[in-house]
Amino acid sequence: MGDISKDINTKFENNKLKAFLNIKYTASWINAREVEFFKPYGISPQQYNILRILRGAAEKTKVQIVKDRMVDRAPNVTRLMDKLLEKHLIERSRCDSDRRVVYVNITEEGLLLLSELDKSMTDFDLIERLSEEEAGILSDLLDKIR
Repeated sequence: MGDISKDINTKFENNKLKAFLNIKYTASWINAREVEFFKPYGISPQQYNILRILRGAAEKTKVQIVKDRMVDRAPNVTRLMDKLLEKHLIERSRCDSDRRVVYVNITEEGLLLLSELDKSMTDFDLIERLSEEEAGILSDLLDKIR
């Protein structure tokens, strides 16, 4: 991956347009790498995010809280959780006092998978070419955009 002007064979009217399109292009590039990385583990990047949220919660958690904490707010969170449930990576239960409230919790199998992924994630550094200082600047700039 090099200069976006060369990668997509385009000249830009100004740097703001170039930066905007570069963010979108880079996000797509990162997403494609994530999908490939998680494929051998049988999960998607969004499912990985759900498992990490549940591990961090350390107890059964309302589905809505998981949705609110997701980095990539997918509209199909219930379907993503259904697939994790089928793989026995999470378990689901209903609230006794309000049947509309659904809780989810990570299983031992889910924790084992995350433990395995934790080891592999050290090799999955998509921003390895950035110094620690550059990574901080990039993060600050992205925060400023939002």
